[in-house]
Formats: sequence, structure tokens, C-alpha cells
Amino acid sequence: MSKAASLAMELSKEKKRMQVEYDELQEQFELVSPSTPTGGPDSYLKWIGVLAAVIGIFLQNAGLVISGQLFYIIGAISWTAVGFYWNDKAVMLGSVIPATATAMTLIQNHIAILF
Repeated sequence: MSKAASLAMELSKEKKRMQVEYDELQEQFELVSPSTPTGGPDSYLKWIGVLAAVIGIFLQNAGLVISGQLFYIIGAISWTAVGFYWNDKAVMLGSVIPATATAMTLIQNHIAILF
């Protein structure tokens, strides 16, 4: 066998090995890649919701209770809308219930003082 034929066979084997390795890496990537949609209005709304809820929690723990509750309610309402976009009742219920409880506490403790 000539040297060129030998190199061609070796190259062919290496190409097959690299294709198998690539396929394995692609499969691993698909396992860990996010499954939530990106780029649509729901994608931006979910991040707004996350930021608002986290800011709300930090504000409440910093003693700025009213501001924290308002931010948290905005975050929960955002996640409720995301659940609506995704047609995911668990996300909607998991957001509506804490938003309602926070709004009730806000009204009971702070709005009632005004009247």
C-alpha cells in the first residue's frame, strides 16, 4: 500500500472518530441546554419578574417593607403572565397565591392606616 493510501485510511479513521466524539458532545449539550423559550416577550417578562421579586425580597429584609412588597407583587404578576404565555398552570398558581397574600398584607398593614 502506498503512503498516500495509508494516510487516506488514517485520515478516514480520524474523521469517523471525531464525528462520534462530536455526536456525543452534541447529545450532552442538548441535555443541559435550557428548554424555556427565549427571545419572545415572555423571555423578557420572566427576567423582569425575577429581578423585581429578588429586589422586593431584599428591600423587605432591609426594612423597606412597603417598597419590597410592591416590587414582589410586580415580580409575581410578571410570572403569572409568563405562566399564561406558557400555558403553565403551576407557574400561574405559584405566582398568584404569593402575590395575593403579599397584597393582602400590604393592604391590611399599610393602606388600612390611612382610613
